[in-house]
Amino acid sequence: MNLLPKVIAIDGPSASGKGTLALNLANELGWPVLDSGAIYRLIGLLADRLDLLDKEEELIARLRQFNFRFEGGRCYIDDENVTEKIRTEEVGKMASTIATFRELRKAVLELQRGFRRPPGLIADGRDMGTVVFPDADLKIFLEASADARAKRRYNELKNKGFDVTLPLLLDQILERDKRDRERSVAPLIPASDSILIDTSDLSIAGMTKRVLGLVAEKDLV
Repeated sequence: MNLLPKVIAIDGPSASGKGTLALNLANELGWPVLDSGAIYRLIGLLADRLDLLDKEEELIARLRQFNFRFEGGRCYIDDENVTEKIRTEEVGKMASTIATFRELRKAVLELQRGFRRPPGLIADGRDMGTVVFPDADLKIFLEASADARAKRRYNELKNKGFDVTLPLLLDQILERDKRDRERSVAPLIPASDSILIDTSDLSIAGMTKRVLGLVAEKDLV
């Protein structure tokens, strides 16, 4: 019997709805969220600034000099609010690149597992149910067509004032999908006991309602 705090693991490709679902569940359940993608985006941004995208050992050593914080939906490197900076596709590409570094992933793994505290944790990422929390109490894997995800990301970035084009975003999403699924370290695949949900034509409310139903079925709260 697992006596550790409960975990809901939400995995899936970029723009499949993981972040939105995680925040909605957090509001409903009162549990904190681990945005693992944000951790890698923070490190990716930092690696780019330090010119260490291809220097894994040095990057790991330098990470100890910085403090990463998540507060009120905002992400910080030391006292700098980098919430908007890390949400660009360019930083997403950097995050996907460094996520293939074996030793870096080991260092981040300990940090991620440290978020598991009462009353429970909602873990959003790409390998939450396969690597980070293989004993998660509920594993969700979100899917959506590349076209649907590109449109979502386009609307999100345009609303934030970014100058983007839909064809470019689609190309970037397809490139990242390929890189995430073919990487040798923690590839993007659903856990064998994940529940797959296609969100291509599913509303946010519908997606949240379905997962809350699964939470109730498993009596997690």
